[in-house]
Amino acid sequence: MTSVITLLTDYGLDDGYVAACHGVIAGIAPEARVIDVCHLVPSGDVRRGAAILAQTIPYLPQGIHIGAVDPSAGGARRAVAVEAGGRVFIGPDNGLLSWAVRASGGAEAAYEISNEEHFLRPVSPTFHGRDVFSPVAGRLFGGLRPSELGPEVPVGRLVSLPVPTSLLRDGSVEGEVVSVDRYGNTQLSIAAGDLHALGVRVGDTLGVWLGRRQLALPYRETFAAVPPGDLVAFADAAGLIAIAINAGDAAQRLGLPPGAHVRLSPTP
Repeated sequence: MTSVITLLTDYGLDDGYVAACHGVIAGIAPEARVIDVCHLVPSGDVRRGAAILAQTIPYLPQGIHIGAVDPSAGGARRAVAVEAGGRVFIGPDNGLLSWAVRASGGAEAAYEISNEEHFLRPVSPTFHGRDVFSPVAGRLFGGLRPSELGPEVPVGRLVSLPVPTSLLRDGSVEGEVVSVDRYGNTQLSIAAGDLHALGVRVGDTLGVWLGRRQLALPYRETFAAVPPGDLVAFADAAGLIAIAINAGDAAQRLGLPPGAHVRLSPTP
């Protein structure tokens, strides 16, 4: 039996929403250790939540993982429990769980969460994190099988976000902005290994194309390797290239939202 339940939401920390979820879990599974992954996902930003969960999941114990970034709560979207790599992911079927499921080896089985005997009653149509996902997680912790939550869902019919990709061609690598963190650092879909394949090493200068704009950025080990206010590219903790400003907001200065196209190349 797992000892861990994790929570990722966009509920923020200004209200009692997160505490309510903790309380429901504690009331059903007091022995469970609850790990808060993040509660400051920008409101309704499914892509950002998916990126955080996927990049955190390799460092979390096998357990029950709740994702509640759910702009369609109360609508037609279904709630699902997905088994992958010894873990069970619980949340809306809106793509939020898809990257973490992929990072865990892919979905092995999935079930619609529809058996209301496992919910809190009454169920608020706008707070499934408290009334559906948290009690279900607590009951799974206690031994409930995912198959008891509702009918099986073919794993190929789960909603999946497009996976960010990179493309090496003509001496450069193309990718996109995966996410922007609270510091304004822009994480790209381009891995450090892609730059290595192009012969780029730490200490070199990168050519960076942002649409029609072209920049030359230092490629360093960390943003602190350049003076405050300067732009820099570096490999972040996930092994992906990030563009940052030492003590500044790169996304704001460069106008780089998630999904923006970026091309990198070595400079002569």
